[in-house]
Amino acid sequence: MTVIVTEKCDGCRFTDCVTVCPVACFHTDGTMVYVNPVECIDCGACIPVCPVHAIYEARDLPAEFEHWRGVNAERAAGLPNISEKLEPLPTALGRQQAMGYGS
Repeated sequence: MTVIVTEKCDGCRFTDCVTVCPVACFHTDGTMVYVNPVECIDCGACIPVCPVHAIYEARDLPAEFEHWRGVNAERAAGLPNISEKLEPLPTALGRQQAMGYGS
């Protein structure tokens, strides 16, 4: 099992998730993060800290996000690992509010 990051992360890049990951399985392309399913131990620590609810347990992944399983596996494999918090993108707070999260 693994966790899956969905399109909700795109344009936000809140990286609270990477600060709680015990195995550093997150990778980034600069606009969002992805989880490498080979590295993820499915601890779920990242799920509750995501401010836009972009991360799901594989078994709880809504059907509309199913294709993100493959996207994460494909993209993470070729991207740099991230293990330290980055500044959110300038669009992050607006996207967070548009999705109904935050103030």
